Amino acid sequence: MSALIELSGIVKTLKGQDQPRTILGGVDLRVEPGESVAIVGRSGSGKSTLLSVLGIFDRPDSGTYLLSGRDISRVPERRAARLRSAEFGFVFQRFFLLKHLTAAQNVAMALVNGQGWLPRRERRARVLAALDRVGIAHLAKNRPTKLSGGEQQRVAIARALVREPRVLLADEPTGALDAETGTLVIEALHDATNRGCGLVLVTHDRDHAARMGRILDLADGVLTERVPV
Repeated sequence: MSALIELSGIVKTLKGQDQPRTILGGVDLRVEPGESVAIVGRSGSGKSTLLSVLGIFDRPDSGTYLLSGRDISRVPERRAARLRSAEFGFVFQRFFLLKHLTAAQNVAMALVNGQGWLPRRERRARVLAALDRVGIAHLAKNRPTKLSGGEQQRVAIARALVREPRVLLADEPTGALDAETGTLVIEALHDATNRGCGLVLVTHDRDHAARMGRILDLADGVLTERVPV
């Protein structure tokens, strides 16, 4: 059976400088359905670059990227956009919520942009279910200005989950939150794996990383799995 994600020998070099700099120097990564993986490393080690390759926002210079056995290493942007809409959910440190829309309307935008037209009743049911999964269905009618930072991030997670993605990519999602709120956000992300979603979390927080099934260190352009102690 194919892995959900399989990277083999991924190389990415930053150009446009005096000397090109290799950020990813032969990365191998395998993620199974329902698995959670944390990627840690110092600032500038290439964690966000790796996440950009995983999300098909950027293409590797060499190496192979298989998604459920399909080679998507160098797909054109139009197909990459379709794959992002159909297969991926994204959560970032910044919430990127539209302030003039309610929480429910912000989540519904993912359905409009990603899955075309849905009947209003079905769209509302899916939005409320996604908000309920992150524990804030009761705040569906609130606008972002009426929500705390943690509540806004959970709206962003609901927006990522409403399309039922197969892959969830999170880039420092707790960086702007206090420790207690950050833990709630990590729990909401991890819960997605119970429904078969693969989770890749980039984080500086070692406690949050420890909640994942595996921890991988990115250093000198390669990933190394940390052995539990």
